[in-house]
Amino acid sequence: MTQQQRAEGTDVDDGREAGDSGVAGGSAAPQGVRLVADLVVERLQAWGVGRVFGYSGDGINPVMGALRRAEGAVELVQARHEENAALMAVGHAKYTGGVGVTMSTQGPGAVHLLNGLYDAKLDHQPVVAIVGQQPTTALGSEYQQEIDLTALFKDVAAQFVQSVQAPEAAAMIVDRAFRTAIATRSPCVVVLPHDVQASEAPSEEPHQHGVVPTAVQWREPVVVPHDDDLREAAAVLNAGRRVALLVGQGARGAHAEVQEVAERLGAGVTTSLLGKPWTDETLPRSCGVMGHLGTTASGWLMDGCDTLLVVGSNDPWTEYYPAPGQARSVQVDIDGRHLGNRHAIEVGLVGDAAETLRRLLPLLDERQDRAWEQEVVEQVERWHRIGEERSRLEARPLNPELVVRRLSEHLPVDARVAVDVGSVTYWYARHLRLPTGVPAHLSSTLASMGSALPYGLAAKLDAPHRPVVALAGDGAVQMNGLAELVTVASRWRDWADPRFVLLVLANGDLAEVTWEQRETEGEPRFDVSQSLPHVPYAGWAELLGLRGLRVDDPGDLDEAWATALSADRPCVIEAVVDPDVPLLPPFPAAEAMLDSFHGALDAEGEAGAHPRRLLDAQVAQERAPRE
Repeated sequence: MTQQQRAEGTDVDDGREAGDSGVAGGSAAPQGVRLVADLVVERLQAWGVGRVFGYSGDGINPVMGALRRAEGAVELVQARHEENAALMAVGHAKYTGGVGVTMSTQGPGAVHLLNGLYDAKLDHQPVVAIVGQQPTTALGSEYQQEIDLTALFKDVAAQFVQSVQAPEAAAMIVDRAFRTAIATRSPCVVVLPHDVQASEAPSEEPHQHGVVPTAVQWREPVVVPHDDDLREAAAVLNAGRRVALLVGQGARGAHAEVQEVAERLGAGVTTSLLGKPWTDETLPRSCGVMGHLGTTASGWLMDGCDTLLVVGSNDPWTEYYPAPGQARSVQVDIDGRHLGNRHAIEVGLVGDAAETLRRLLPLLDERQDRAWEQEVVEQVERWHRIGEERSRLEARPLNPELVVRRLSEHLPVDARVAVDVGSVTYWYARHLRLPTGVPAHLSSTLASMGSALPYGLAAKLDAPHRPVVALAGDGAVQMNGLAELVTVASRWRDWADPRFVLLVLANGDLAEVTWEQRETEGEPRFDVSQSLPHVPYAGWAELLGLRGLRVDDPGDLDEAWATALSADRPCVIEAVVDPDVPLLPPFPAAEAMLDSFHGALDAEGEAGAHPRRLLDAQVAQERAPRE
C-alpha cells in the first residue's frame, strides 16, 4: 500500500537543460536500455508520487530524460526558483498528508533547496529531495559547481542523506529515503551523481554479499499509551476545575475527539498557529490561536487555567503557557521527543491523538460545575467584540485587520488557504474563520517569508477543482510571489476551477519587523531597513493575463472579495493598507511591553503619533471591563 495519493495533472516538462556546467557527453538512454534514472522514476511511481517540484540542470538531466520517457506518469512542476520548488513540496505534504518531492541540479540548485527543506524539518513534514551531482570521477577536484552535498544537507536532513555510488544501491537508497521521511516526518535527501544516473540499471536485484535488498513498503502503525498511563492522565484532568486544551497540528484527524473531551471537561480550547485549521473556531468555547499573535481570549485562558491538556502541539511561545506551578499538565503526542519540551508536564502520553483521546474519554468525568465554562464563553464573546472593534479602527487608507476579516464572509466552503509570514499572519490567526474542512497552511516554525505562493500552487495542483486563497504582505510578494505568479499565469488554464486569489497587503513596509523593533528593542522605526519600493501588484497581474484589483476604500472590500472569488481566472487583490496598525500581543502578557512600544513611538516624533493613537485605542479596548 502506498502512503501518498496519486496527484492529478498531465503537464510534462521537456527536460531541456537550463544551463551547462561543463559535463561532457549525453545521457539519453540507448534504445531498450533502462538507466538508473529510469529506475528512480519507477521508484517514485511505486511510492505513489504523481508530482515532483523542481528545476532542471545538467546534474539532474538524466532523471529529467527519464521523466520525459515516463510520459507523464510523474509530472514535473517547474518552479521559478529551487527554493520555491522545495516550498511547494512542503506545501504538497501539508495539504495532502503524503510525501512532497523536490528535485534540483547540483551546486547552486542544491543550495537553493535548503530553505524549503528547513521548513519541512521545523514543521515536521515528510519531503524527499532528489539532487543531482557531478560525476563521481570529478568529485574532489574542485570541479565546477562541485559541493560536498552530504555535508551541505547533513543538518537539514539529519535523519537521512545518502549519495548513490553504484547502480545496485539506487532502489535501496530511494526506498530508505521515503520510509525515513514518512516514519520521522522529516526531509530526506538522495544525491545522484551524473554518471550513476546515466548508468544501466540492474535488470534484477542481485542476490550477493554487499548488495542490500529493498522493498516499497511502509504501513501506518497504531500507537496508543498503556492503560495505567491513561488512568493517571485522567486523574489529573478530572481533578482540575479550570481546564484548557492547547491543540496543535498533531490533532489533525482528531477533531471530534478534541471537541468531545472539551465538552466533557467544560474546557476552553486554544490552538497553536499550525493547529488553527483542525478545530472549529465558531464554537462558543473556542478561544482562537495562542501566543504572541493570538487572541485576548487565548491569553486569558492560559493565564487562568489550573489544568492544561496539550494535544499534538510543540508551540514555541513558552511565555504564553501557564506560569510555572500554575497548572497541572497532560500532553499527548505521537513523538515522545516533544513531551515536556515546552511546558512542565505531569503525565506524558505517547500516542496518536485520535486513538489516545478515544481511550481517554471513558475515564473522564462529566463536569457538573460549569462556572469555568461560562467564563470561557464570555471571554470568547468579548474577544469577538474586540476583534470587530479593532477592524473598524480608522486607518490610512485600509485597516488590514478589516481586509482579512471580511474574507471570512466570502471564503468558499471548499477552499484551500495559504498564508505567508509577516503581519498578515497575525490577521489570519485572529480574524479569519475557516469553514470546517478548509485547510490552511503556512511556514510556521521556520517562518520563511515568500511561502504563500509556493504553498498555494501546491494546493491548487493537488486539487485543481478547489479554489485557493493566498494571503501575503508586499514584502513576501516581492521576495518570491512576483516570480511565482508567472507560474500561476502559465498553468491556470488547465485547472478545472480557475479561482486562485492572491491578497497582497500593500503597505510599503516590513510591518512585522517594524513593530518588533519597537516592542522588543525599544527602537524607533528605521526607514532604510523597513521601507519597500512601490510595485503595482494589480497591474503586474494584468500584464500576466490575470485579473488585478486595487482596493483603497473600506466600502469596496466586499465587492473585491466577491469579484475575485467569482473571476474566470486567477486574481490579485492589491489592498492598500496602513502599516501603522499595531501588532499588539494579547493581554495580559502585552501589559509588560507597553513601555517599550511607547518609548519607541515617542522617539519617532510626529511620525509616531498616528501609530501611537491606534495603539492606545487597542489598549483601551483590551482594558475595557467585560460586559
